[in-house]
Amino acid sequence: MGADENRATQPDFFSLQVCDARRFYLDLAPPPDVPLTVVCGGWEHCEADYRIRRSDFPYYSIEFVARGKGTLVLAGKEFALLPGTFFCYGPGISQDITTDAADPLLKYFVDFTGARALPLLTRCGLLPGHVGRVLAPGEVQGVLDDLIRDGVSDTGLTSPLCNALLEYLVLKITASLMPWPTGRTVAFATYDRCRQHIRTHCAGLKSLEQIARQCHVDPAYLCRLFRRYDHQTPYQLLMRLKMNLATERLQDPAVLVKQVAAELGFDDPFHFSRAFKRVFGVSPDAFRRLR
Repeated sequence: MGADENRATQPDFFSLQVCDARRFYLDLAPPPDVPLTVVCGGWEHCEADYRIRRSDFPYYSIEFVARGKGTLVLAGKEFALLPGTFFCYGPGISQDITTDAADPLLKYFVDFTGARALPLLTRCGLLPGHVGRVLAPGEVQGVLDDLIRDGVSDTGLTSPLCNALLEYLVLKITASLMPWPTGRTVAFATYDRCRQHIRTHCAGLKSLEQIARQCHVDPAYLCRLFRRYDHQTPYQLLMRLKMNLATERLQDPAVLVKQVAAELGFDDPFHFSRAFKRVFGVSPDAFRRLR
């Protein structure tokens, strides 16, 4: 197993045309009778001249665009790459991936193989050569972040965890599919901009009205955008992100619950505790005892 720091031993199909990356690789030559196994994965922030041209690939792969724009030619068909886009390929499928130099891609990927790989993709309608986009890109990105975190961990359960997350990722994408657009609509661009703003500034945001004001949209319109393109309201997304940050801070026994509440913009620690319990089913103090 390796992380991206070991550049001398990383796979030769990893691109060097990146300005930043977090990547992992496990067993690059698994036994031929393995049912399903993740080989490698990660994310890459592409440089302006990034381009991948391959006529074949030894593994099955799912890639997901988190930010930026680009162009994809997959099995001879051309597609625009936009935030929320995913695509699948595998053995016998040619790939030509180019970033927009003015807005470089930040994309995730996971490569896998095994006897169950193709049946899994087939069952979920994600055959190699498929391109689509998802209604809840933040949720898909969250699964991929979990996959990377477990992929770079050095435990005896790294491979089983990654394999389980791969199946969850395929199901999550399938459950969140939306019609492929003819172009990037103004509405989707506004939704994506607001979602990214919430993710970036979640610790300091307090209300739907504040989100809408900072994103220069009407609160009612913002809610309509999330009903159209997501499976949660803007405020639900905000609370989930805040509570995820809270779980990280609460792992430090020296930090008081009221400090975490204040850091995340809650004036009332009891309001914070109630919000935490709504998300995780236990209070912050009970969460600490479980840890």
